[in-house]
Amino acid sequence: MTGTVDVAHGEGSDESGAEVPASERPVVSLVKRPRPPVPHPATPSAAAEPRPEPAAQPAPEPRPEPRPEPSVDADHLAIDEPLLAARAHRPSDLIRFLAGVFGIAALFVIAGIATSTTSGIELDIKTNAAYIPAWLSTVGSLVSSVAVLAVPVAFAVERLIKRDGLRVADGVLASVLAYGVSLAVDWWVAEGASPAVRSALTRLANNSAGPLTDPVHGYLAPVIAYMTAVGMVSRPRWRVALWTVVVLSGATELISGYTTVLSLLLTVLIGWSVAYGTLYAIGSPNIRPTGQHLMLGLRRVGFTPADAHRAPDAPGGTRRYYVNQQNGPPLDVHIIDREQQASGFFYRLWRRLRLRSVAVRRSPQSLRQALEQEALIAYAAAAAGAQAPQLVATSELGPDAAILVYEKVEGHALDELTDEQITDDVMVSFWESVAALHQRRIAHRRLTGESLLVVDDRLGALVNLSGGDIAAGELTLRIDVAQLLTTFALRVGPQRAVAVANRVLGPERVAASLPLLQPVGMSRQTRADLDRLAKERKAAAQALALEQVAAGVRTREQAEEDIAAAGEDLLSRIRQEILAVVPEAPLAPVKLERLKPKSLIMLIALAFAAYLAVTTIQPGQLKLSHMNWAWTAVAAAAAAASYGAAAMSLTGFVPERLPFRRTVAAQLAGSFVKLVAPAAIGGIALNTRYLQKAGVRPGQAVASVGASQLAGLGGHLLLLFAFGLVTGTQGNGDLGSQRAVIIGVLTAAVLALVVAAVSPLRRFVVTRLRSLFFGVVPRMLDLMQTPSKLITGFGGIVLLTLAFTACLDASVHAFGGSMSYAAIAVIFLTANAAGSAVPTPGGIGPVELALITALGLGGLPAATATSAVFLFRALTFWLPVLPGWLAYTYLQRKDAL
Repeated sequence: MTGTVDVAHGEGSDESGAEVPASERPVVSLVKRPRPPVPHPATPSAAAEPRPEPAAQPAPEPRPEPRPEPSVDADHLAIDEPLLAARAHRPSDLIRFLAGVFGIAALFVIAGIATSTTSGIELDIKTNAAYIPAWLSTVGSLVSSVAVLAVPVAFAVERLIKRDGLRVADGVLASVLAYGVSLAVDWWVAEGASPAVRSALTRLANNSAGPLTDPVHGYLAPVIAYMTAVGMVSRPRWRVALWTVVVLSGATELISGYTTVLSLLLTVLIGWSVAYGTLYAIGSPNIRPTGQHLMLGLRRVGFTPADAHRAPDAPGGTRRYYVNQQNGPPLDVHIIDREQQASGFFYRLWRRLRLRSVAVRRSPQSLRQALEQEALIAYAAAAAGAQAPQLVATSELGPDAAILVYEKVEGHALDELTDEQITDDVMVSFWESVAALHQRRIAHRRLTGESLLVVDDRLGALVNLSGGDIAAGELTLRIDVAQLLTTFALRVGPQRAVAVANRVLGPERVAASLPLLQPVGMSRQTRADLDRLAKERKAAAQALALEQVAAGVRTREQAEEDIAAAGEDLLSRIRQEILAVVPEAPLAPVKLERLKPKSLIMLIALAFAAYLAVTTIQPGQLKLSHMNWAWTAVAAAAAAASYGAAAMSLTGFVPERLPFRRTVAAQLAGSFVKLVAPAAIGGIALNTRYLQKAGVRPGQAVASVGASQLAGLGGHLLLLFAFGLVTGTQGNGDLGSQRAVIIGVLTAAVLALVVAAVSPLRRFVVTRLRSLFFGVVPRMLDLMQTPSKLITGFGGIVLLTLAFTACLDASVHAFGGSMSYAAIAVIFLTANAAGSAVPTPGGIGPVELALITALGLGGLPAATATSAVFLFRALTFWLPVLPGWLAYTYLQRKDAL
């Protein structure tokens, strides 16, 4: 049966809904009771046993029972639930606040660039205002001045009479903050804004030669903030009255020549933003329906609830209650409300931007749509023959919530069971239900452990169907299969998970999901479980390898192979199991991402770098005709020499013999790889692959590259310290750079103490150092037997730094700048490291910004510093891309990569 009921709650206003007569309102007891122990799925639950009707008897003497039996009296309903917080930080308030801040920023940008448009609007208003009679303008100004203060005060009095003073207090706080923000913006426009912004937001008072008007209305912004903070959605009469007063006040000010259009818009945005920022910071009064409203709503649609208690929330924060009836089976009730819909908005937005629509669940736009979508999925699943809870009723629960009433199915979520309790029969039952849904083109989209309810040793039911799709496409159904495969493989292993899936769906259907076995297509919890499992397997393998090597059971090379095998992720192992059955299964992954995080970071960094270049370089300053070509040639030669130095720094830490020319080509190929990978990660991956193709064992290849990186870090710090001391002793005994070096050393010491004191950080560092000493240090001990190799390696590290420093120094001289070589070295070593820390491909954006800023702090003019950095990056990053691509192609053709 289905029904609809409106239940008023939470507003404390006679306008929010009809008052429920006392004779119909149940007396609700909020009883805090401990939860019963969770039994095995095969054990019948006590909640399913029929409850006997208690005989009428006098009230007994109170006894210290840990859990009193609930009364089923028609006028007394027991509800076991935690009390809801008095205030709630609504994500919707944060979203509106951020939208208002963005609007304010956009308005300032428009004021700064659209000067002709704003001037034309002001001229049109001034021309047409002359046709309005002076007396009408005077009367309107007088009425609005009085009403803009009288109406909010009258509303506050009315709210206080209705005992809703909490909202009035929120409005007063927001109005005070809005007034302070208005004063701050007025000061900034007058003192720090550009002339274009000041002209767009102010004008001469009354078109005379008097003082400039205020950019923000000091009394109108607080009124708007007050109106917004008190909340007038359910009070249309007051809302219309207040907005009418605001519009009238703004219009009279505009006609009288005391403000501008952009000033009025800025005032509205400031009041609106401050109100929602205040509400999110302190929290809004919580009007979410409680168990009392739930029980009343159930009675209105024909149920006879006796008692209820909170159940674990469903995915997405949907609240659930288990309800026992006086006459009827127990119920599983879901409450959806606007607050729950708004939660996770930013995560859903990021997923929608990042992934194609086929990989993202559709989010309903309204409460009614959410109710209808979940009900439709539930009825469709039942019609398809899938094992799922039966939906028996839906109902609205006031203006901001709704309930879906399911028959309660006794069981336990898959996440609550041990691995031994997950039988093949249970997995078969789940796969049969999924197959039934897919046959009717229904996708579940949330096949994680919390959505799989194990009823007994042979039967399972699908729950949490609210995120599903009707008439789903083939790709969406294959994502379902990939998700359920991964969920089971996390618990019982890939071999058993794939075998059971093949038994039910068939090998071809399972193999079709292989291209969808990607972490990005899985749920958030599944991605976290995959990461956790990979870390646990690798840590266990490393610990076992250390013990076996110490005991002499296995050699270091064998232990490294064991660690590499343990590092294989679960999805790869699932693919191997599928390919073992269907060797011709498609391997190419389906493209699910439309926007990668690194691409977004690179785009933001490039935009910021372009903005910096446009704002710091005046037109005509960056000209090739001003560039000294001799110094440019020196910079190009230094950039070319860096590839030979990089090859030396790699070959010096590899005991095996490497062809030097081919190693130089590999370093040149790294210039192409860095264009699509972070500055450090791309080179490490390419060098490791190159060494493996050169015949070096995988574990030793990783250790050699790690040794090279570790030596490079040590050389980087030593050179920074040495050049810092040289810079500090140059020129008139200035010790500023010496002090900077000392401060840097002290900072490093403090960070080391913090890491040693904080337990999580200490464990993280110890884990990394353990793996480092296991692989890198033994490799370094092997190299100690050939001093020529170490000289080559450390010499290459020093030459690499000197070559890059010489390139940057020559680039500075090419544009007429002059700094000491030691100072250039300090700037390069610090700024390049800081910029490379941001994981953008090739360090694009952060590296340029850090170098320009450091050179500017060193005394170079902004235009010279920017030009020098652009030349340096062109020679060391952009120009080598084409030769790097040629080298990369050549090495691949020679099977060297």
